[in-house]
Amino acid sequence: MNENTLKRSIKPLSAIFLVASAIVGSGIYKKVAPMMDQLHSPVLVLLCWTLAGVLSLMGALSSAELASMMPGSGGEYIYFNKIYGKFFSFIYGWASLAVMKTATIAALAYVFSESLHEIIPRIHSLGGASIKIIASLLIIVLSYVNYRGVSFGEKLSRYFIAGIVISILAFVIFALFSGKGNTEHFTQTAVSAPTGWPLFAAMFAASLSAFWGYEGWNNIGFIGEEVNNPQKNLPLALGIGTLIVIVLYLLINAVYLFILAPSAIENLGINQIAAVETSRVLGGNLGAVLLSVLIVLTTFNCTNGTILMSARIFFAMGRDGLFLKKAAVIHPVYNTPSFSILIQAIWSIVLVWSGSFDALTDLLVFASFFFYGAAAFGVILFRKNKMPRPYKVPLWIPAIFSAFCFLLVVVSAVNQPVQALTGLLLILSGVPVYWYYTKVAKTDL
Repeated sequence: MNENTLKRSIKPLSAIFLVASAIVGSGIYKKVAPMMDQLHSPVLVLLCWTLAGVLSLMGALSSAELASMMPGSGGEYIYFNKIYGKFFSFIYGWASLAVMKTATIAALAYVFSESLHEIIPRIHSLGGASIKIIASLLIIVLSYVNYRGVSFGEKLSRYFIAGIVISILAFVIFALFSGKGNTEHFTQTAVSAPTGWPLFAAMFAASLSAFWGYEGWNNIGFIGEEVNNPQKNLPLALGIGTLIVIVLYLLINAVYLFILAPSAIENLGINQIAAVETSRVLGGNLGAVLLSVLIVLTTFNCTNGTILMSARIFFAMGRDGLFLKKAAVIHPVYNTPSFSILIQAIWSIVLVWSGSFDALTDLLVFASFFFYGAAAFGVILFRKNKMPRPYKVPLWIPAIFSAFCFLLVVVSAVNQPVQALTGLLLILSGVPVYWYYTKVAKTDL
């Protein structure tokens, strides 16, 4: 085995769990409120979650073809290098480091800390910076866990996601048989519900919240080099893992709408979470505390999975000579991309303390879907390549998905030009870095 190659140690079931772990984060608990505020209709909210889930599944199935052909560390970074060339590949990796993956880690750690504060109010005694301190400590601890080996980090995610799925299903069943819900909530559409073109615009706006909930389905591709029999298991994990999450999201959001009236969801305060308020109705303050504990465990697990998988992008960049040489270092004992994990942790913590990462997370969908669309379109372009295809997706799937991605990017840019321009500048800030590594550093590529 090449000294710069990571060992294949992740089994099929673990790969499925990792897909779910990377997706199920804070969005499942709190995004229903902003979506209801935009759509004013429970049916439209569930339709939006369904459409976002189906499109995410299309993206996963499209990505599965590329993953089965090129199962190396870095996911899209590897695919883009083959399809579009090393410049586009580098820009994707740079965008992941600058905002897409590190801001995701920062946001998840921040929500973890906020939820922990709700459970243990005494933490507030640490002062106003206590939320950022605990979020930073979480990133440090989980980065160290994954620094010490992929096996422990993967097992941690496996056990946590299994417990989280069981807990969510128990919550759904309890709510359905609690006698405190009302099916009439689903037909209570507000007079202000949009129709015509405003409905189209509102669905797009709400879809940004839904897609944030599904963000992370592609992360398993980043560790393709470490998955056993990746030609078979990567497509399997992407498809099954994403499908499990879709079902889970529809069930729990239906429960929120079953227990809480649409007007109550719309009027939730900025610090109120729909899942917690639903649990408060079902079980009083104890129910609210138990749900807050579940949010803490979920964000803990999603942060762990994101840290584990995303660091492989920067490892692949270093190995190709397009980033710091140390990023390509594999720890001699733990067999992990140790320095890449360290870089990722440092920048994620910087974003936590910058006070601006909330704004950066608004750019995630814009930036992510540009590259998701490029990957799906790449499936179509790459069909002329004669590389073996262990898995082959029907071409209408990447065609629909890529068209939607680019439409979403255009609509987002029109509706939020400042965020779009900021996202573009962040992505293009990698151009001088690319120039340095390809021209100044005289790296042999």
